[in-house]
Amino acid sequence: MEADRRRSALLRPPGRGHLNGRPLDPESQVWLDGLTDTGSQREETLARLHELLLGAARFEVRRRSSGLPHLRSEALEDIALQSADDAMVALLGKLEDFRGDSRFTTWAYKFAILESAVKLRRRAWQGREVTLEPESWSVFGDSAASPQEEAEHTELLTAIRQTMASSLTPHQRKVLVALALNGVPIDVLAERLDTTRGALYKTLHDARRKLRSGLEQRGLAVPSSRDADR
Repeated sequence: MEADRRRSALLRPPGRGHLNGRPLDPESQVWLDGLTDTGSQREETLARLHELLLGAARFEVRRRSSGLPHLRSEALEDIALQSADDAMVALLGKLEDFRGDSRFTTWAYKFAILESAVKLRRRAWQGREVTLEPESWSVFGDSAASPQEEAEHTELLTAIRQTMASSLTPHQRKVLVALALNGVPIDVLAERLDTTRGALYKTLHDARRKLRSGLEQRGLAVPSSRDADR
């Protein structure tokens, strides 16, 4: 079924209304003309695009492979191929979003790099337990801190625990702990919880906002932080 989905996406001609009126560089225009054609030119362009994405995926897989030393070259090649396939489906589905802010090839590379990174993170966490509760609050301690700093640190951690328990929903606590404290990649958590990255970003944002507000009510100023893409 997955193969059928990919084939149908590749064979479906995209719409042509994706330009914003600015002239494109000649190379990007050739790519778009080929992909919006309905004849043999499109088939040739699709083949070229897949080779481009596969090259980018192979590069990213090699770059990140040191973190997965147990994977053989055949497995890495399979990940690269899957990444290129999925990147092509995603790119064709968003072809109308291309605005020419960069070259088409630069824009295309990003799809392959993202798919490769996601698949490698998922492979790295395959079989690993996703911890949804703090493994140990003691990891946030500082052995070199002075007694006063240690007391302030303990007070802050106590306030964080209490605020999380009183202000956040169980789901918000799970997401905040997994992503912000235990370092679970967001795409891995989305897969384990059967949800989307977007939904988790929203939950994480709301949890951080409520946690910050709760701490401020306790007289503890917490600096604002941007949600990170894991």
